[in-house]
Amino acid sequence: MPPPTSSPAVTADLERKVDGHYLRAILGGRDFRRLLTVRLFSQLSDGWFQAGLAGSLLFNPAKQSSALAVASGFAVLLLPYSMLGPFIGVFLDRWDRRIALALANLIRAVLVIPAVALIWIGDQGPRFALAALLVIAINRFFLAGLSASLPKVVEDSRLVTANALSSTAGTICYSIGLFSSAALVAASLVHTTQHGYAGITAIAAIGYLASGLLTYTSFRPGRLGPEDDERPTIGVWTAVVDVARGMVRGLRHLAERPPAARAMVLTGGHRFLYGYLTLAVLLLYSRYFGHGTANHTEQSLWSLGQVVIAGAAGAGIAALITPAASRRFGPQRWITLLLAGIAVAIVALGLPFIAPLLLIAAALMNVASQSMKIIVDATLQHECEDDYRGRIFSLNDTVFNGVMVLGLFLAALTLPPDGRSAVALIGIAIGYALLAAWFAGALRRRRAEPAPTEETT
Repeated sequence: MPPPTSSPAVTADLERKVDGHYLRAILGGRDFRRLLTVRLFSQLSDGWFQAGLAGSLLFNPAKQSSALAVASGFAVLLLPYSMLGPFIGVFLDRWDRRIALALANLIRAVLVIPAVALIWIGDQGPRFALAALLVIAINRFFLAGLSASLPKVVEDSRLVTANALSSTAGTICYSIGLFSSAALVAASLVHTTQHGYAGITAIAAIGYLASGLLTYTSFRPGRLGPEDDERPTIGVWTAVVDVARGMVRGLRHLAERPPAARAMVLTGGHRFLYGYLTLAVLLLYSRYFGHGTANHTEQSLWSLGQVVIAGAAGAGIAALITPAASRRFGPQRWITLLLAGIAVAIVALGLPFIAPLLLIAAALMNVASQSMKIIVDATLQHECEDDYRGRIFSLNDTVFNGVMVLGLFLAALTLPPDGRSAVALIGIAIGYALLAAWFAGALRRRRAEPAPTEETT
């Protein structure tokens, strides 16, 4: 039988994520601080690398890429996370993770060079896509390796707090990379040409190199695992096939736990709509706001950098308020309120098509998005048995990124070239309202169901 759903249990997980005592304890560990520093250098570089890619596609006056090309670029950035994720553990459980993490970023530092060269000469064809794909795909391997290494440097009882701190700090550093790139352009220190964006991309190689060398020099061999007795004895191909079969079993396990399945459907619905809005905002800032002015590109990049920081601030606020809001309203009711609030915010702050209002909307959207992610993650952790959690979270990762790409492509096919569409925004607001109504209805139906008895158990 599936374990009984318990909102207090989920809320307790959320409370542990921000436990101040645990936070001080894990920051006191030298090896954790080193592993966190490795992550921060790498994700800061991710921000620089992806800013260079996005700038060359969206903010290059000499090239106005189509919305479909932009959506395709996002697919290159996001889909490797989804497609490779479940199979990465096959290799991370066999290789010394210290070497694997160091090599991953050292290889990325080298692979940035051809990407820079292609941006420099203005080649954004298949070779450019392949170079970006390789750098991003290795990032998935690197992040999974960090997660697998964390239990080696943090006590098991403090892993939730350590994960929350690492992922939040990494996201902030990634946002800083994006924002600092926009600031360089806005200050006219970097020109909005293919050469300028190539320079921004090249900075990422320095960060990747620093992260790789720091990993290699900070830990002794075997410190990050796996231990010799933990390494699998079956062959690699057998392990890959076993992972594929395990994903099918994970789907079946998920289907037997309606609260977890609903949480994943919620993630899919939200990310689809979020993907649509992402492309709309990018098009608005690159082609609508300030269009025709002398410094249009620089001002657009600076404003978009502010949106990135507003989004990062929203995610940080969500980490602070979600535990208290979940205790006050209950996790499911809080999610319903967030979805309804997004629908209202899109109409109230989006329809005027004024840049400062969209800045506020971005912050509110990311408060809601991060808050939902925290609750969904805790729900999946609580509802699913330990033997299946890895597979369930791999499935969730696939949904998280895959449906966002679908939203991006729908936006590319339906939005005008400058992204300004009142009909589209109203449609997205209705989508969030329907998602809120569905989730609230599912919650009412669940409460109306009779509690299981010994006979039904």
